[in-house]
Formats: sequence, C-alpha cells, structure tokens
Amino acid sequence: MPSTTKDEFEAVYAVPLHCEGCVDSVKKVLTSLEGISKLDIDLKSQKVTVFGSTAPSKIIDSIQTIGKDAIIRGAGTSNSAAVCILESFDNNDKLMPVKGLARIVSINPDEILVDLTMNGVEKGKYYPSFRESGNIWKGALSTGKSIYDFGSVEAIEKEGNLFKCQEFLKVPMNLNNLIGRSLVISNEKDKVSSESLCGVIARSAGVWENDKYVCSCTGKTIWQERTDAVQKGIK
Repeated sequence: MPSTTKDEFEAVYAVPLHCEGCVDSVKKVLTSLEGISKLDIDLKSQKVTVFGSTAPSKIIDSIQTIGKDAIIRGAGTSNSAAVCILESFDNNDKLMPVKGLARIVSINPDEILVDLTMNGVEKGKYYPSFRESGNIWKGALSTGKSIYDFGSVEAIEKEGNLFKCQEFLKVPMNLNNLIGRSLVISNEKDKVSSESLCGVIARSAGVWENDKYVCSCTGKTIWQERTDAVQKGIK
C-alpha cells in the first residue's frame, strides 16, 4: 500500500462566508486539523486557501461539521491536478451509480497525491489500480491492464446502512501519463469484474485557474451544481 504523505501543496476552496463570525468558525475548525502550514480566509471573495499536507476531503468534511459546504476550486500549479469520478456499472446500482471520487495532485514530476473517497459501498477491502486505457464502455472490463496497483484500502466507516472509505496516498507516478486513462477499484485482488468501480482521469484546475461561478452550459451557479453532484453521490 502506498505511504501516507506529508508533502505539501496549495488548494483553494469556495466557502459561503457571510460575516466575520463565519470566518472565525472556519478558521477554528481548520486550525484543529494536522498538516496545515498556512491558511488564508477571504470574506470578500468567499475563498479559503490552504497550504499543507491535509487531504482535500478532510478539509471539506471539517467545514461541513459547522453547517457549511466547500467546493475545491483548484489544487497545485497549472496542469498538476486531475479528478476521477468513480462509478458502478453493476445493474443493481443504476439509480445511484456514482460511488466515489479521486482528487489527484502532482507534487513533483515523479510523485502524485491521491485523495480517494468511496461512499455507499459494502464493508471490506478494496484494490485500486490505474489502468492502461480510459475505455469504460464495459466498465472496468474494458480498461485494459494495470499500470499501477495501490495495494488495498478498507471501507470500515459506517455511513447509513453501508460504509465509506477515505485514503490519502502518495504514488510514484507522473500525472501527465495518467490523463485519459482510468482508475479502477475492485473488491478482488488482481482481478476486475463488472462490479468494479471505475472512471476516466481528467485534468482539473490548478490554484487560481477557476474563477467561474456560473456554468455557461447550464446557467447554474457552482452551488447549484454542487447540490446536483451530492444528489448523484459525489461528496
């Protein structure tokens, strides 16, 4: 299993801030986390900038504990971040196919950090891997051979009637070699099936590269899109 990381990077989050009390509440909850070296909260722009080694999923979870939400607006430098939405292609999951998300940021040409979250899955061990192809026409079955095996992660945290998993891992890979490929999570070691989760790895914005608050395609604000995403299982 890849090692837990202490490497630092910068990330920017949109957070609904209405007053100095909001700023103080966010500051209090985030300064209680380990791994944050620098924190800047801008009331006017409603942005929180974090520099450190804390997983974005942990930062978002912490902000949610005070009744607010957060959207990551950028991480790392230009062309150094990616995202992968993990979906189930099992017929039993047609109503709620999205089961997780991987946020990826490059810390140098040879290493990346993978913030992996799975939601609404069965308890037990899972085996993530990067695959040679981004072809998910047949789900994980069409993604080709593994180009990197993570080892195992565990879903042991109770979430309703099912379980969740959060891992923050350092992986010896070049991000540019992963764009367009896929990430697969199987419940069997060295084997994928039609029940495996998978998604295509796509670039995402670096720090300060995404100032959009209204989508030009849908006309929805980022918070309306966030609500849609949560309803689909993207947390």
